[in-house]
Amino acid sequence: MVKITFPDGSVREYEQGVTGFQIAESISPALARDVVSCGVNGETTELNRPINEDASIALYKFDDEEGKHTFWHTSAHLLAEALQELYPGIQFGFGPAVENGFFYDVMPADGQTISENDFSKIEEKMRELAKKNEQVVRRDVSKADAVKEFTADGQEYKVEHIVEDLEDGTISTYSQGNFTDLCRGPHLVSTGAIKAIKITSVAGAFWRGDAKREQMTRIYGITFPKKKMLDEYLEMLEEAKKRDHRKIGKEMELFMFSDRVGKGLPIWLPKGTQLRLRLQELLRRLLRPYNYQEVITPGIGGKNLYVTSGHYAHYGKDAFQPIHTPEEDEEYMLKPMNCPHHCEIYAHKPRSYKDLPLRIAEFGTVFRYEKSGELHGLTRVRTFTQDDAHIFVRPDQVKAEFENNIDIILKVFKTFGFENYEAQISLRDPEDKEKYIGSDDVWEESETAIKEACAEMGLNARIELGEAAFYGPKLDFMVKDAIGRRWQLGTIQVDYNLPNRFKLEYTAEDNSKKTPVMVHRAPFGSLERFTAVLIEHTAGHFPLWLTPDQVAILPISEKYNDYAQKVKAYFDAHDVRSIMDDRNEKIGRKIRDNELKRVPYMVIVGEKEAAEGLVSMRQQGGGEQATMTMEAFAERINNEVAEQLKELD
Repeated sequence: MVKITFPDGSVREYEQGVTGFQIAESISPALARDVVSCGVNGETTELNRPINEDASIALYKFDDEEGKHTFWHTSAHLLAEALQELYPGIQFGFGPAVENGFFYDVMPADGQTISENDFSKIEEKMRELAKKNEQVVRRDVSKADAVKEFTADGQEYKVEHIVEDLEDGTISTYSQGNFTDLCRGPHLVSTGAIKAIKITSVAGAFWRGDAKREQMTRIYGITFPKKKMLDEYLEMLEEAKKRDHRKIGKEMELFMFSDRVGKGLPIWLPKGTQLRLRLQELLRRLLRPYNYQEVITPGIGGKNLYVTSGHYAHYGKDAFQPIHTPEEDEEYMLKPMNCPHHCEIYAHKPRSYKDLPLRIAEFGTVFRYEKSGELHGLTRVRTFTQDDAHIFVRPDQVKAEFENNIDIILKVFKTFGFENYEAQISLRDPEDKEKYIGSDDVWEESETAIKEACAEMGLNARIELGEAAFYGPKLDFMVKDAIGRRWQLGTIQVDYNLPNRFKLEYTAEDNSKKTPVMVHRAPFGSLERFTAVLIEHTAGHFPLWLTPDQVAILPISEKYNDYAQKVKAYFDAHDVRSIMDDRNEKIGRKIRDNELKRVPYMVIVGEKEAAEGLVSMRQQGGGEQATMTMEAFAERINNEVAEQLKELD
């Protein structure tokens, strides 16, 4: 017999060799119908894999993240099986599950192409194969046999992967029907659970992500166990298109990109700059009780600064390359991180234990070289501004500082209506410690501090191994927006390593020299990504205190432009942000155009309004309409803003 421990701590005994499916069946037939994979001692595996020793188990349904990954991983193989039948001679690269579905990189045979026109026939073939309910069979193979098998199938990319990346004794394949793929798993037991299928897009992708290698065809898809779930997902996609921050940003004239300026380099237009500055002022307002000192550091730094910090060794290949000056051997780098600069600020004069915590904040612009194919609006750019801070503390202050910053991030989320979020503690990968700097003792101490801070704040954080920064563990906040998509925004990181690398110290109470601990934090994450997420979360309907234009003044005809100008002058003098639409257009057209710009209020002025000193108010979206004096309207706007800002305190 083996003892099986469940997530709630309960223990049951089963015969040796029991499978995850049999365990689910022993609990309830309904659970057995819904479960798609299981976690055995923390490793996700197939439901038909025998368990031969005492173990902890978790049973995953499609609704679980691990369940979705299993379901979509098998769906990627189903896609490849369909492509193999439809396109003889096709070669396969990699085909993983991703956050929303899966993709497969393929190289069609000469003379073949795959486009959107082919989506329906690929879907039809996938459905046909899924209905066969083919068993997915795992097989462990030697490296020599794997090379022989995939060479015989003409799969050059698979052979290259085996030869260059895989070690003998670690290789497995999965087969279903006439298709066999090189894979570590896990997978569904069979393909019959895949009921609803949609191929979503096709794009180009370089083999191994190397722009010097051949370009393959990347086919994206998504699947579900029920058609209703696919229908709901497609509705969400349609809503996402309407909320796309690139589309809304253009309509509201918030930001732009220019190929001449460079890919991935956003330009903030006047209205977007106003919005960005108000976001900065909000954070300054939230930070007032915490005694932060704001600084400004250069956008470049000497290469040795980043060698000292470790960023050059860990990110050098992915960063903009060093800038060579006319002086021999003098090299600078575009700033990839703010923390080395803040370490230098700490070090510029002696520090005492009485000076700590020392909180240094900066809206610091940094530069990261993202590949062209990964750039996406404001969410993936090559330069962005972090609402960054580095807090230098004594070891006994780490937990309290962590809790302070959790509090700040949660206030930010509350302000913008991000009510659905989860916290993730990102720890070092215990199996691959070479990726990180610092001793085991330091990592254990810092990881414990994060876990304890979350527990004391009542934050139910999930743990992810291998997601830590190279210098320390972190707490990331994943936010779900109004249509259910997950975004990584705020982050807090504890760092015992950089202070050591920069030889930072403070004089302790006993006059000895001690090394401070550094806490990194960014409640927004970056102003660019936060703005993009906020646009899509609100569909561009920002709170009145934040929106660039609070009021659009619409004269009915040119005859009333002078009065409209008078109204605007009054609004300007009374802190009401307004624009005037004096185009020679019909009033209906002006209303529609300003609705598109998401202006919260419109005031319409014509003969009656001009004669009596009035404005006719209309709320965005055809809401409340009323006529009042311009003074009363300005007071209304200011009162509404004051109420919103009061809630921020």
